[in-house]
This record gives sequence, C-alpha cells and structure tokens, in this order.
Amino acid sequence: MTALAQIIIDGGIATIVIDSPPVNALGLAVRKAIVANVQELGARTDVDAIVLRCAGRTFFAGADITEFGKPFEAPDLNDVVAALEDSPKIVVAAIHGTVLGGGLEVALGAHYRIAMDSAKAGFPEIALGLLPGAGGTQRGPRVMDAGVAFALITSGKPVGAKEALSNGLFDRLTSGDLAADAVAYARELAAEGAPLRRLKDEAPKVSDRDALTAAIARAKASRSLATQGCAQAVEIALTAPFEEGLIKEREIFDRLMGGAESRALRHIFFAEREAGKLVGVAKDTPVGSITAAGVIGAGTMGGGIAMNFLNVGIPVTLVEVKQEALDRGVATIRKNYETTAKKGRMTQEQLEQRMALLNPTLEFDALGSTDLVIEAVFESMAVKQDIFGRLDRIMKPGALMASNTSFLDIDTIAAATQRPQHVLGLHFFSPANVMKLLEVVRGAKTSDSALATAMALAKKLGKTAVVSRVCHGFIANRIMDVRRVEAEKLVLQGSSVMEIDRALIDYGFPMGQFQMFDLVGLDVMGRDSDERTLMSDFVAAGRLGQKSGGGYYDYDDQRKPSPSAAAQDIIASHAAYAGVEKQAVRPGDVIKRLLYPVVNEGARLIEEGVVQRASDIDVAVVAGYGWPAETGGPIQWGEEQGLSEIVAYLDGLSIPVSAELRSAAEDGRALGANLA
Repeated sequence: MTALAQIIIDGGIATIVIDSPPVNALGLAVRKAIVANVQELGARTDVDAIVLRCAGRTFFAGADITEFGKPFEAPDLNDVVAALEDSPKIVVAAIHGTVLGGGLEVALGAHYRIAMDSAKAGFPEIALGLLPGAGGTQRGPRVMDAGVAFALITSGKPVGAKEALSNGLFDRLTSGDLAADAVAYARELAAEGAPLRRLKDEAPKVSDRDALTAAIARAKASRSLATQGCAQAVEIALTAPFEEGLIKEREIFDRLMGGAESRALRHIFFAEREAGKLVGVAKDTPVGSITAAGVIGAGTMGGGIAMNFLNVGIPVTLVEVKQEALDRGVATIRKNYETTAKKGRMTQEQLEQRMALLNPTLEFDALGSTDLVIEAVFESMAVKQDIFGRLDRIMKPGALMASNTSFLDIDTIAAATQRPQHVLGLHFFSPANVMKLLEVVRGAKTSDSALATAMALAKKLGKTAVVSRVCHGFIANRIMDVRRVEAEKLVLQGSSVMEIDRALIDYGFPMGQFQMFDLVGLDVMGRDSDERTLMSDFVAAGRLGQKSGGGYYDYDDQRKPSPSAAAQDIIASHAAYAGVEKQAVRPGDVIKRLLYPVVNEGARLIEEGVVQRASDIDVAVVAGYGWPAETGGPIQWGEEQGLSEIVAYLDGLSIPVSAELRSAAEDGRALGANLA
C-alpha cells in the first residue's frame, strides 16, 4: 500500500485502488504503482483475480499531458498495459467517470471491463494531433468492429456506456456500487474458469471491409496529419502481427509528437486552460453570483446572448424599445430552439423550460433586479452612454453592467456611470449562442471582483474567455482587421479574389476573406467608414454580397460563387482612383502577405499590454475567427515560421515592425516571454 495505491483483498479477489487527484492521470508514479501491484498480486497464491479501479471522480482520464513532448520514463503506458494483459490472474477494470485516451488503453489491457452506466469512453488524442500510442489503434479493432473503432479513434468523441457495451468495449454495466459489483464480477469469472482474454491474441473484427477500406482511404487524403496517422495505424492492425503493429503505432505516434501540427494543437490545448487564469488578481477575490441576467436589445446579438443564459438555467429579462422588435426577437429565440429540438438535441419539454425563463419587456426598469445587464444595441457611443447612465440609476448595488460593443471604448462608456468599477465589456461573437469566444474587456477602473465574476460566468456559459484591455477592436477583431487590409491591398495590386481566398482555405481557414465579406454583407462590413473605400464602391454599385446576388463574386440561385467580371471592373476602377500600381506576388507569398502582418499586430497587443499573455491571442483568433488550430494561432505559427524571417519580410514591404516583434527576433526569445 502506498499513498497512490490501496490494496483490498476480499475472499481471493484483490482490488487495486488508485487515488491520484484530480483525474487519476497516468503519470510516472501512477504507472509504477499499477505495474508493481499487478505483478505482486499476480504472483500471490491467495489471489484468484484482480480488480483495478480508481478513487475520486473518474477512472484514469488519460495520460499525464504535462509529460507530452518529454521522454517517457519506464514504465511507459505500453508497459502498464502489458502488465495487465500478461497477468496470470484475471484482471477486471472497474470504470467510472470519463475514461479517455491512455486511460481507455489501460482498460483494454484488462481481461474484462465493468463500467458504471454513466461512464464515457473515447480516444481524444486526435484533438492534440496524435493517435492512441499505447496500443489503442491495435487493440481497438480487436475488441470491437474495426470500422467502429476507426470512427472512435478518428472522431475523438467519447461514447456513452450503453454504446460502449453494445460495441464490445465494455463487458458489463452497473448502476449500483461499482466497487462491490466489480469484485462480484471478478469472483464470478474466477469461479467459472473464464479465460484470460488478451486482446493481443484476438483477430481484428471486420464486418464491412469495403466500407472500412473507403473510410481509411478518405482519412489518408485528409489534410490532418493525425488523421492520416490513425488510418495508417489501423490499416496495419488489419494486416500485420500484433507486436509489429505496436511498433509501427509507436513510430507514427513519435513522428506526430515531433511535428508542428501536434505542437500547435497541444499549444492551443494548454493556452485555453491558461486563458481562464487571471494575472495579478488574488485567488481569494470575491466572485459574485449571477442568478438573473438582463439583455438590452432583442436583435441577432441580443437574442443569441440571451440564449446563453437560458441554456444554463439563468432567467433573462430581455428589453426592447418597440413591441414589434421584441416579438421578433422572442420568435427568433424560439425558432432557434425548435430547430435544435428537430435535430433531437433537445426535448420539447426542455425547449419550454428555457422559454419560460425568458421575460420579454418594454420596461427598462425591469432590469433593476438583475445581477448583470448586457447592452447589445448598435454601435453608437451616445446611445450606449445614455443606456449606462440609466442603468446606473436603477441597478442594485454590486450589479455588473456590460457592453457587447465590438470596438468602442469601455472606459468612455463607464464614465457615464457613478460606478465604473462595475462596468466591463463582454464581447460575444456572432452567432452568440454558437460561437465559443467571449472577450472579457477590463476597463481602467473595472474591479478585480467584477473581472473574476465575469470569468466565472464565462465558464458556466461554456465559453472560451480571454481578457482584453481597452483598445479599438480588442483582440480578435483588431488583429484580423490587418488581414482584411492586406487582402484589399493584394487585390488592388492585381492578385485575384479567388487566388487570395484559395490561399486562405488551403492554409486551413473555413472560408476566404472575400467569401466572408460576401457572406456577412458588404454594406454591413463597410458601414463604419465615411471615406471612399473599395468596399464602399461595391456598395455604391449595388453589389452587397450573397444577398444581392453579387459582391466580390457572382452568385446563382443556390448562392454558388463564380468569378465576377463586374467585381473586377470595380477593383480596377478603385485601384486607378487610389493610384495603386500593379505588383506581382508569388503564389507562395500570398499567405505571408496576409498573415505576417497579423503576427506583427499580435506583437503590438503584447507590447501595449492589451493581453495578459501571448497565447491568449492564439486562443481568441482560433475560437473567434476559425484560425486553423493545427497551426496554433498567429503567435505560435509565427514562431514556427521564424520571427527573424517575419521581420525581414515586413521590412522588405516597408511595413512598420512592432518593437516587441523586432526585440524578440533579435533576442531569440518567444513573443511575450517578458510578460510578468
């Protein structure tokens, strides 16, 4: 018995209980404890069978991710699995909570598996640019149908206990006392002389070889190196001896682990965890309770914001100035929920429960009893100041007042109140009920408690939150506007709209810059400028994007895009007006022209103290703009490219280089490494 492992022997059944909070990660000490105890108990004559289970809230949730990228010390996970599988005594894994990745691979090393009916199991490694590296790709197709195993491995999504039972991943379920039921199951197996069912001795199970072959071929053609690796490993499992498959699996795992894609995905994984931690805010800072919320504005943003609260059971007072707008907003919320219900992701009862939490009203004073109000009206400083002045007079002491502004100065808004310490920005991205990013904007006078409360709320709402100081556009919009500027420069200099968009899509963005313009609407994208711009020329010509049948592209009745001669004429006319000269750009340089300036602008955010840490920029742009996670975001990607290379390229274009970027390149350090 150690601090990590407790041994309980009951009538010939030995139970190993591992207790390594918070999630029983399979770090070195845990691995050693499992191997040592399994081997010792396997040699004892008074032990007929062994149960392996965990204390706390879950069975082994996975490998110890802090060890990723470092040399594994013996025993590694393969050694742990082998110790279970090769035990001369029956080993039963008793599973509860969420068994993922390495934890599931350990469970597959056991001869039998019993699980709580609330348990979930899966292989999430692909989300980190990896594959299961301790036999998961080899044992998976042997414990269940290979097609099912391949889907589980390449999707990264866990399955529930009942599905795991039906596909053979689990052998028995219980809804009672897992510890007692596991011992009873082990005793039953020992008494009946059940075989030591070692998956390495089983043949792969293939019910539909043609379908599996097609799925593997599609995966091999994926842009994801991890998906390709999973396909290679499972294919090997179907054709090669087990031990050879293990060796090949490890080779693929090591190759992926050392690659830029996995480094980037692991960077984002850890960066998202760090983003929720407040710098310079004491851990014992009071966190307020948000039990009732208010939203001002029932339009697209306001309705979407309200849904976030309704989804987690927080009542919402939704305020509008006209009954027609209020009714329309409520109808849209209901329609959104009805769409979800039709897809089977919500019951009618759940729909009605959420709608019952909504209090639509024209009475502004109804907001006075809420703990938080979010203003989501159009971007007018005068209007917002008026709203916050009125809120200041009716809100109860300690209540938070937030603006959903995407670029206006929170400090100027807060100045309209007598309690600026309770004012901050909560910038949701559209559609607010879908997009994960929430920029929490801290004003100069926002209190630590208000900030901590907002971050705790973001977590409850299921948002990926990053903290920003006040600046025009905050984090994501500010740096991605640089991409817009560069895209417009390129097209005026002679690059085609399609060439620019194709470069971005090939890089991994879900759509190109000009496709996005056309989707949102050029009249919407360009409404904040009174100057003549390329976009205003398109609007003047009636080319508003998809909704008008033409923008930067022409669209047919199904909104399928095609190159537009009319758009090219507008671009050429504006280039002549602006005196822009033609400039050839090598195809390989399009991404550099578009994204190196984004890295530079990210460095400015660091330099100006807008962000808490450099990685917050990556989190914001990946979550808010669909920047491909497999590149890690602009900061991670920029460092992979080489900061000196970026500085030299920007200097060649006479684009001013931020002091932070130039300094980091000269010092050979990471961007933001000098932040406290």
